[in-house]
Amino acid sequence: MTEGTTDPRFAAVRDAFEQNLADGLEHGGAVAAWVDGQPMVDLWGGTRDLADRVPWQQDTLVNVWSVGKGVVALAVAMLVERGKLDYAAPVAQYWPEFAANGKQDITVDQVMSHQAGLDGLPVPVPEEQRQAWYPVIEVLQAMKPNWPPGSACVYHPETYGYLAGELVRRVDGRSIGRFVAQEISEPLALSFFFGLPESQDHRAAQLSASDEAYDWVRQGAASAYPHAYRNREFSATAPNERGWRAAEMPAGNGHSDARSLAKIYGALAADGIVDGHQLIGRRALARAVAERFHGVDASSGAPTIFGAGFRIGAIGFGPHVGVGHFGHTGWGGSVAFADPARRLGFAYVTNRMLGFDNGVDPRRARLLDAVYAALA
Repeated sequence: MTEGTTDPRFAAVRDAFEQNLADGLEHGGAVAAWVDGQPMVDLWGGTRDLADRVPWQQDTLVNVWSVGKGVVALAVAMLVERGKLDYAAPVAQYWPEFAANGKQDITVDQVMSHQAGLDGLPVPVPEEQRQAWYPVIEVLQAMKPNWPPGSACVYHPETYGYLAGELVRRVDGRSIGRFVAQEISEPLALSFFFGLPESQDHRAAQLSASDEAYDWVRQGAASAYPHAYRNREFSATAPNERGWRAAEMPAGNGHSDARSLAKIYGALAADGIVDGHQLIGRRALARAVAERFHGVDASSGAPTIFGAGFRIGAIGFGPHVGVGHFGHTGWGGSVAFADPARRLGFAYVTNRMLGFDNGVDPRRARLLDAVYAALA
């Protein structure tokens, strides 16, 4: 059963969401949309536990994987706007130890657009140390690049979060989780967390994954750029553990609901303003979403456009791809993005992680067909 509300002209979004549940494509999830700074869609349904017994609630949270990378990008953009970071500056200007082993010229821009050559760690780091933050930071600052920085774009599935998050900590003094909580989530009354408090653990959905959901991991491991996969076992069910939820691993462990993500991107689609609060200025946002790389990801072979942490344009939206879109996808199906031309912020989150041979998630396709038909 689907619960929640829609503006009358977006009623077909409910039908699409209910069809996903009826077809068995969806286990549990939520979808939301903001247009012109106002909520138009806020729906949820299905179940949030592996036993398929506990209904998805209005306040249910779920691990949204790399969708959180877009929130990290926003945090960095806010610090650039405040003059604390410069995209063109070397990372070592803010993080001196980072200069070791030939990394002295790597720029903030290269880190944010996955061109830093630091796509994976050269040594195994146990999970508990990854969750502790500093052991990974020590490895990153001591390592040499896996390939010449700036020579390619290779998706940094995990290290992006540590690199960008450490830059935030170095110039602001707060961890990425505290910065996002105090500068984004609390001012906008959102439920978005890097580091889920134990008091909120009861809200978290459990994740499940099909074998096909791991196809991108296998593809990356077999490519000419396997560094992200050599010393890391990617587990789709890791977010079901308290240690994962509590940690700040911002490339992959953001917890949120759809309405919070849609509100963030709804603000970014409407000149950075929502509920009378200026999240970021237009000029600063324009800098953040300007293209840094436009080509093919050397690991996946997929066409790729990156701004400063945001995926641009072709984010997997089928016929609704537009050059002005920016946001980020997440492993298994979740997504959040802004479409400034239509002043739209959209988010879809799920706890059933799927993979598709053609790269098109039919759940998202249905939802977006309905949203864009309403906007036509």
